[in-house]
Amino acid sequence: MGRYLRWQAAIAVLGLVLLAALLRYAAYNFTSVTVPDRGGTFVEGVAGNPQYLNPLLSQYNQVDGTLCALLFNGLTKLDEQGNVVPDLVESWTISADGLTYDFRLRAGLQWHDGAPVTAADVLYTVGAMQADDFPGVSWLKGLWQTVQVAMPEGPDGLAVQFTLEQPLASFLDYTTIGLLPAHLWKDIPVAQMRESQFNTRPVGTGPFQLGQITATRIELTVNPRYHAAAPYLTGLTFRFYPDHQSLLPAFDRGEIDGVSWVWPAEIDAAARRENLQLFTAPLSGYTLIYLNLQNPNVPFFSEKPVRQALLHALDRQGLIDSTLHGQGVVAHTPILPGTWAYDAEVPRYSYDPDRARQLLDEAGWVDSDGDGVRDRDGEKLAFILLGDNQGMIEMIATAWARIGVQVAAQAVTLPGLTSDFLAPRTFDAALVHWEQAGDPDPYPLWHSTQIQDGQNYSGWDDAAADQAIEKARAITDRAARREDYVQFQRLFADEAPALLLYHPVYTYGVRDKVHAVQLGPLNSPADRFRDIADWYIVTKRITVGNQGAGD
Repeated sequence: MGRYLRWQAAIAVLGLVLLAALLRYAAYNFTSVTVPDRGGTFVEGVAGNPQYLNPLLSQYNQVDGTLCALLFNGLTKLDEQGNVVPDLVESWTISADGLTYDFRLRAGLQWHDGAPVTAADVLYTVGAMQADDFPGVSWLKGLWQTVQVAMPEGPDGLAVQFTLEQPLASFLDYTTIGLLPAHLWKDIPVAQMRESQFNTRPVGTGPFQLGQITATRIELTVNPRYHAAAPYLTGLTFRFYPDHQSLLPAFDRGEIDGVSWVWPAEIDAAARRENLQLFTAPLSGYTLIYLNLQNPNVPFFSEKPVRQALLHALDRQGLIDSTLHGQGVVAHTPILPGTWAYDAEVPRYSYDPDRARQLLDEAGWVDSDGDGVRDRDGEKLAFILLGDNQGMIEMIATAWARIGVQVAAQAVTLPGLTSDFLAPRTFDAALVHWEQAGDPDPYPLWHSTQIQDGQNYSGWDDAAADQAIEKARAITDRAARREDYVQFQRLFADEAPALLLYHPVYTYGVRDKVHAVQLGPLNSPADRFRDIADWYIVTKRITVGNQGAGD
């Protein structure tokens, strides 16, 4: 009996030794790690309210633009470098003469309501923009009315062909606009597009779809039919606030996890919040002051020395540091730094008030009556400067007062600036922010044909600049196009038809519970969600084997 018990004890001890060895082996060869899991809703605060959740009507409202980027897709999209890459299409070809573009949609695409996406949706979307009574921005209609769109015969209805009247190097950029579902929109007259219920009940193809919308928020849910990677997040909510200054207090109250744009004046305060991650990236575009060269009330803007003097009088870096807390880069050309068309050798205007005074003196603008304002032939060098940034326009007005120019700084809302002053050309000077993504083609903003109904709000009419723009957009060879764009940039620098101030820097704030957020160069603020499929809030632990154990 005693011998039996001794054997039993020995076996038990041996078992414990083996178990300990197995546990050590498992601990060495397998590791428990934390990985992303599906779940969680990200809540972001935005300044403003949506008006049209419709990619054809969203150009002048940043909230609309952001939501449309999540709800809709174009045939193509822009990557971080501004290159056009496939989105709803799998491929395309371009004819040798640059006039015909053949696209092929991905198979199996579906709208949020489950209807199939076909070439008919492309034909409807383009047809709406081509209509004479299209209620969207005029430059979309102007471009698409010169393009023929067709659906080549085929069994699957996935082929689309565009034919241009003449080569247009930037044409692919226009194929990034979101598509509308023909089966829902086809019976709505284009002229009544703004009144449609689908502007608040959108059906798209994007990674998120509408859950519900109220006056204070919109809730999006994951689109289970999305053609690309599904996000880890299961919901995305936007809360609407009256202005950017309301967002940090809302973050502190726990109402939001994301601050859509950390206003420059609040950068330091935001950085002091330990639970707020800040991400900074260059934002395509530039801020400038339009001078209305066509306005008879300010005829002196047609004089190049006056325009040059106004630019020399501005300490643009000081303006960036004082009003933007350094969140900007001084702009010297309308073409973005770092892009293939940028001319780093373009002549630059330094901050030189003495040179500004000299230019005005030589042009005959002197203070003849000692009131501090320059005049000539009984006319005062005085005008109104409009803008949506009160502090900035006041600082600019003060700088110009130092050289004898009288400026009344008048703050207006951004929508009001566009609709009430820029579009009807009823302004003297205006501070404007432009997003410019993709191809650097300056035609929409600076060609003389865009003075009346386009976006050449300064009214700059220069034959040599027109010729350079026209040549560059008609060829695809980048080296040759760059030569034309260098010429354009140098003409622009010499003439100073508008006063370039800075390229913006964008700062985004996200609560630290949200992981894997990254921000690269942005074509527009909506691109902050470019990699949202990788973001996660919920995690789980899994056990994985150690590779190479025992080697």
